[in-house]
Amino acid sequence: MKMTLIYPKWPKLDRQTEFHLPPHGPVVFAAEVPPEVDLSFVDENVQFLDTTTETDLVAISTMLTSQLPRAFEIAAKYREAGIPVIFGGIATMLHASEVMEHADSVFLGEVEGRFAEVLSDLKKGSLKKVYDYMKALPDINTVGTARREILQRDLYNYRGVQMFDLVHASRGCKFNCFPCSVAFLGGKQFRPRPIEKVVAEIESIPNNRLFIVDNSLAQDRQWLVELFTALKPLKKKWVSHPILDDDEIIKLAADAGCWYVYQAIIDTSDLIRDRVKRLKDHGISVEGTILLGTDNQDEEYIKRLIDFLLEIELDMAEFTILTPFPHSPIREQYEKEGRILSNNWLNYTADKVVFQPKHMTPEKLQELYYYAWDTFYGESGYQLKMAELFRKVIRREIEDNTYRRYKVRKGRSFGKKDLRP
Repeated sequence: MKMTLIYPKWPKLDRQTEFHLPPHGPVVFAAEVPPEVDLSFVDENVQFLDTTTETDLVAISTMLTSQLPRAFEIAAKYREAGIPVIFGGIATMLHASEVMEHADSVFLGEVEGRFAEVLSDLKKGSLKKVYDYMKALPDINTVGTARREILQRDLYNYRGVQMFDLVHASRGCKFNCFPCSVAFLGGKQFRPRPIEKVVAEIESIPNNRLFIVDNSLAQDRQWLVELFTALKPLKKKWVSHPILDDDEIIKLAADAGCWYVYQAIIDTSDLIRDRVKRLKDHGISVEGTILLGTDNQDEEYIKRLIDFLLEIELDMAEFTILTPFPHSPIREQYEKEGRILSNNWLNYTADKVVFQPKHMTPEKLQELYYYAWDTFYGESGYQLKMAELFRKVIRREIEDNTYRRYKVRKGRSFGKKDLRP
């Protein structure tokens, strides 16, 4: 049996330099595909998709809402040729009813231990329209090592610099923040994987640079102590979402190879200022994730927030516009208030205004989005700041003898000469 797994392309964030990370959802899913299935994978963001290639089943993995329009186009081409198409992934779960109109089958929920049923039904010619496992989360102990060998690694680099592989140490999130859909997708309970399994998976990844994609590394202090202690001997270099703001935990993270963190910057308080300083004091760089358009923000607030980012010498900043994704608390609120302006999913890229802001016009918020990027990166562009982050990690790799040159498709490699100012 031949199966084609596809990760559709999507519009990238306006103003941010385009780069591509190896996708996580497809490799996690691929681990559940039995070895007797001839599986091929196409990441349309970096590869050409030939829809005429012979296959028995097409699986479309969708992470982002903005992937859906292209995913529907792809599905239509295969279905017209009589090839069954099944959808799965985060965006599929968020838009299940709409996706069903474009698919032969829809898989909802986490995949571990469940995909065998799909293949069995396919062989019998009785593929179900919906496989709904949203309310039946698998035992976290069954989550194994992702199948990264399906990736064409040399395509994931930025100007010759090898980008990081993605890995997760836990699922679920207890915080249920207002713009986020994670509680709907993975539950409100923190579900840590056994640390020995996390370590084994990380050891198996040939890349020295990783992105631990857990929604938050601030949910269980003792688990973090054990995790970071176990990661230290591996000498991997990794980035993550926020880490528990605790001096001991931050030091353990730095010793375990934490390179930089994505830290939400929600205001100009001393709490945020001190948190960023603590991370930087431990040698951990900070990329701020800044959400524009919340109900407490007006034009002057946003401008002051950007000045604050420059004052605290943030290493990088990623500005996004508040986007009311389905099944997030903010979506429910804005629907009740009649503030949703667009359901064109191509505009749900977090760089376009699709709702009515409370204290300004949609046009003014869009203008402030561009102002934020242009002001923060006015003296040194995004590319230079990103290059400095990579120079830092390469220096650390050289210091602990884990640095290696990464060959890329165009023949260039990133070596010591690139550390020069």
